[in-house]
Amino acid sequence: MVLMALVNVEKKNHILLIGLNRPEKMNAMNREMYHQIAAAYYQLEHDPELRVGLMYAEGDHFTSGLQLDDWAGVFANGKGIEPGEGELDPFHITGEALSKPVVFAAQGICFTCGVEMMLNTDVRVAAKGTRFAQLEVKRGIFACGGATIRLQREIGWGNAQRYLLTGDEWTADQAYQWGLIQELVEPGEQFDVALEIAEKIAKAAPLGVQGSLKSSKIAVSEGQEAAKQRLFPDLQPVMASEDVKEGIQSFLERREAVFKGK
Repeated sequence: MVLMALVNVEKKNHILLIGLNRPEKMNAMNREMYHQIAAAYYQLEHDPELRVGLMYAEGDHFTSGLQLDDWAGVFANGKGIEPGEGELDPFHITGEALSKPVVFAAQGICFTCGVEMMLNTDVRVAAKGTRFAQLEVKRGIFACGGATIRLQREIGWGNAQRYLLTGDEWTADQAYQWGLIQELVEPGEQFDVALEIAEKIAKAAPLGVQGSLKSSKIAVSEGQEAAKQRLFPDLQPVMASEDVKEGIQSFLERREAVFKGK
């Protein structure tokens, strides 16, 4: 395990565990924590052994949100949050998009930047009783980590504006009903359930997983027609991979496939 000051990063086989580790401050995100998360995302993207990430938090809460007194100058610069060298923005507001999936596990309160990081992940798990909110309008600003861009896509225009414009909280039960989270579990089970999902993804064919994710992201960001045009050209190199041969052979031999990402 790589123990950073504010973020724990651990490789578990093909999974990168990224854990917020400032529980005494309810995992409030200052700039240092942001850059440590961004470095972990860069590691996930560029380490060929890694296939999936799992984001979680130590303590009773995922995060109380941004530490605003540490970010005020950044928000006023007109450029926004910028990752440094060897970093990849976990909000995907700037820079390249992550090509590997991330599973998200939340508990307690998950406010502002917590929601916005969640919106840039692919499968979400939350403990019952988790509370979500975009509080920015109560603090004099508006959400700038992607909520205004992605939340309406996830839960519908009216639901998104109901909470973006008021700063009110919503519950884990509501999030589950909307499809914002995919698993609603008992408190304390969120990490284990998220890890189980991540392990299933890690066992699947990496090129197939990444191709599925890429095609889905193109459809959302560029539209269905663009995704259709890219579908078979992107599939062609995957079909020439060793993993396809392994997938067919394992099926014929009635055994579990062992994929190498080649």
